[in-house]
Amino acid sequence: MSRSLWTRFKLQIAFVVAGSLLLTGCANTGSSMLGDSDGTDPRLTQGQDAEFFSKSGYQACAVGAGVGILACALSNSNNKGVCAVAAGITACGVAMGANYYLDQRRSEYADTSTRLAKMNSDVEQDTQNVIARTATAQQVINDDQAQIAQIKKDIANKKVDKAKAQVQIAEIDSNIARLRKDLGNMRTKVTEYTKVADAERAQGASGAEIKQVDMNIKKMNQKVAALQKEVDGLYSQRSAITLG
Repeated sequence: MSRSLWTRFKLQIAFVVAGSLLLTGCANTGSSMLGDSDGTDPRLTQGQDAEFFSKSGYQACAVGAGVGILACALSNSNNKGVCAVAAGITACGVAMGANYYLDQRRSEYADTSTRLAKMNSDVEQDTQNVIARTATAQQVINDDQAQIAQIKKDIANKKVDKAKAQVQIAEIDSNIARLRKDLGNMRTKVTEYTKVADAERAQGASGAEIKQVDMNIKKMNQKVAALQKEVDGLYSQRSAITLG
């Protein structure tokens, strides 16, 4: 590894370690920086699917890399520096952006076909994460829609408990805000994967492999768009309520 490349890696590792420490501190103090607000449905803040898109790429990378780097420091590895670099790269992936991801994959797989196969696997995994998140989100959206319908009915019958309804609407607003944040991070992943595919094409990638990458990115984007439509629908129904 050249001196300049090693310097670059050390700077990246320093960043993710610092980020990991910062985020750990925030989590321990209950900071709202990670976007978890009071009143949000626990189904959106807990469980495995809540982890994939709840944080920005930089936050997710910092936390994941920090754990791997610490493991390297405590290991019996003969070259803890190289181990730390590998841990940081593995944790980040496309979360750190198209250029970072492409550099990572090119360093691992010199053969274009093998590299594109790995990229396909990564996109498919993130698509499955989107599908799992959508299933959870749909449960929450369905319940929120039912709650909205009941509030509308109570308003029409002049039986609404205004204080209770205000609490319910605030909770729905928190759910919408959380889902919109998740959607933003999902769209970022789609955008970064698209940039990587375009960069591979610019370097001469062609044929079935790159077409498969494009198809999988398109599928992921369609899943994200479907969830966006559901969230927009919920927001539209919530916006129609005026408690006076």
